Amino acid sequence: MRIIGGYLKGKKLLIPLDKSTRPLKDMVRESIFNILDHSSKAPKNIINAKVLDLFSGTGSFGIECLSRGAKEVIFFENYSNSLKILKKNIFNLKLENKTKIYERNVYDLKESNFENDNFDIIFLDPPFKDKEINDLIDQIKILKITDINTLIIVHRNKKSEDNISKFLNILDEKNYGLSKILFSKLI
Repeated sequence: MRIIGGYLKGKKLLIPLDKSTRPLKDMVRESIFNILDHSSKAPKNIINAKVLDLFSGTGSFGIECLSRGAKEVIFFENYSNSLKILKKNIFNLKLENKTKIYERNVYDLKESNFENDNFDIIFLDPPFKDKEINDLIDQIKILKITDINTLIIVHRNKKSEDNISKFLNILDEKNYGLSKILFSKLI
């Protein structure tokens, strides 16, 4: 797995050997950034963006944001194997001064002390089996960490029946293999 664009383009990212982490495939990541750069439905400038990467895994999405000019990425991950790799990826790419890692369950978001701290992009990539995503979206809304311009990107299995649309205004939806990517804003 490699970084696709920006000043770190081509740099290798470490990935886990076990199957319990599902890294975001290069094709899906590239498609997300093409939509952010070129879509009229869900455009978002990455330059100087503040990004919240929930269920970070090895950090491929957040690191791609940094490579493309994001100012800061806050990662949330609690799986120890993924955390080790996430930390190594950040260290190897010398991104420590632009990142913060919360080593805790994403569903403890309310205990993270960034209430009223607005993010430009929030990326949610929970395990496909996770059925609590609407609870997490509720927490995001309660914490007031978005504004009218915050883009929320959600990665789900294309067959999932989460009923996310009652919480989010879906701007665009794309399917890639087993993946469904939702580009949205809070209602």
